[in-house]
Amino acid sequence: MAKGIGSWLFCEQKSKLPPALHADLSGRTVVVLGANTGIGFETTQHLARMSPGRLIIGCRSETKGRDAAAKIQAKTGVKPELRLVDLGTFASVKAFSDGLKNVPIDILVINAGVMQMSYQTTANGWEENLQINHLSAALVAFLLLPNMVKAAEDHHNLSRVVFVGTGLHYMVDLKDVQSSPRIIEALSDRQYSESKPSVMANRYSITKLINLLFVRALAEHLPYNLPVLPIVVSPGYCVSDLRRHSSVGERVGLKVLDLIVGRTAEEGSRMLVFAAVGPDGKDGGHARAMRGGYLATLEIREPSDFVVSKEGHDAQEKIWVETIGVLRQVIPEVGEIVGTYMDK
Repeated sequence: MAKGIGSWLFCEQKSKLPPALHADLSGRTVVVLGANTGIGFETTQHLARMSPGRLIIGCRSETKGRDAAAKIQAKTGVKPELRLVDLGTFASVKAFSDGLKNVPIDILVINAGVMQMSYQTTANGWEENLQINHLSAALVAFLLLPNMVKAAEDHHNLSRVVFVGTGLHYMVDLKDVQSSPRIIEALSDRQYSESKPSVMANRYSITKLINLLFVRALAEHLPYNLPVLPIVVSPGYCVSDLRRHSSVGERVGLKVLDLIVGRTAEEGSRMLVFAAVGPDGKDGGHARAMRGGYLATLEIREPSDFVVSKEGHDAQEKIWVETIGVLRQVIPEVGEIVGTYMDK
């Protein structure tokens, strides 16, 4: 039985965390999205201290990205390469991946995300949380999968793609839209999204649940001998600017939680570092235990009852098929990558 949200929030949040895991990343290439602030910034600093051959940060704002890169270099001595990417547009994600063509990528951390509490759509017509947190994140993973395979073959190691999840997935399910042939499309529908306040209030948690289902599907469809590990990690409840779209009243409540159980962004980043180089900072077959796993508080955890149920697996496969269908319509290369690397 998966741990309940109360235990996760009030017990695990107060557990003492060891310092961030360390590994030797000499000659390796690390890519971190959303590296200019909060958990992403702290994660990038930790990874920079491991002396990677190349450290590439993906940011939406050039000004904020340059500022973050300067701070990281000042603190670690490593100069990150800034690449611009806006997960709110598929074209930007494609341009970002094209700019990394033939670059072997050993570690890809997909940290960028949004918690939009009101219904907004992107230029591509999708509800904002769904596109940024899931569809574009999945697109990054698909388009850079050949890079990760190349790195694993060149360096004889296991490449990793890390998605950032949350323990809030324990609180939600997809039963409202489970019967729909296209779950993501149903969730993105304005009429449904505005049908009751709880729908958008839970939207961030829903997208993180979808991240988890997608990663589990990715792990199932990638051949086991392919040296790429998809992982979902929860940093826990951290004080960050993720809640920038929250109302004044919601921010007051979050401030109270910050004081009671909030982790710092640096503490949360230790979980992302664990996913990127854990369980012990060394390569080897033992790391395959993390494949498709949900990590929290520096260990593999059982996800929610919904995720491990038959209904959850059915939703997982629907989301997998729908995600590929949506993405290859706008970026045909996705279909080619799926055909090349995935088990049918």
